[in-house]
Amino acid sequence: MNKIIQLQDLGNKDYKETWEYQEELFKGIVDLKIKNRREETSLQTPNYFLFVEHPHVYTLGKSGDLSNLLLSEKQLEAKGANFYKINRGGDITYHGPGQIVGYPIIDLENFFTDIHKYLRFLEEAIILTLQEYGIVCGRSEGETGVWLGAGTPFARKICAMGVRASRWVTMHGFALNVNADLGYFDNIIPCGIRGKAVTTLNVELGIERVNEEEVKEKILKHFSHLFEATFEKS
Repeated sequence: MNKIIQLQDLGNKDYKETWEYQEELFKGIVDLKIKNRREETSLQTPNYFLFVEHPHVYTLGKSGDLSNLLLSEKQLEAKGANFYKINRGGDITYHGPGQIVGYPIIDLENFFTDIHKYLRFLEEAIILTLQEYGIVCGRSEGETGVWLGAGTPFARKICAMGVRASRWVTMHGFALNVNADLGYFDNIIPCGIRGKAVTTLNVELGIERVNEEEVKEKILKHFSHLFEATFEKS
């Protein structure tokens, strides 16, 4: 089992280009697994973890409801935002500057074969990261992602999640609001959940800006501990 994860920070990159790159890495792992099975070989499958920040974009998961996007095509254009229907789970979400997006493209057979556990570990890596900033957060029953004030009238989501998995290979991932412009969330019903607010780390801390590189380091630390993995920059 290969527990080394190749880390790539893509910087600010268009959503569609990044999605295509994810698909390319994903297909490479799946094809290798098929080859191993067909030819009875045991070549190691690689794992990847992409950090990226996207220009303003709204994405709708395969089970999502288009009515949760509250903008017309012209209004999207006026806001300088793109819109894509994609092949992850979940409903609608927003990505943009000030948000840390993480895409683990890993072969779970290198770690454990349990999608539920995988999602809980993703959430846990974010929860542990936010706790380092003194943020009290956790899960909301029946809803993925990381929440503050779950179960109260003040519930607000700070990290959205949506993944796709095939042959135990994952893609897509999480979006943590660090310094994001919350105004862009007013144009959607985030994740299709009415009456729930969205927040950012800098708002919760009451400061103008949080060091995003520092947040990334903390996420990687907790992710590597939970998955018993080693990151290598590529």
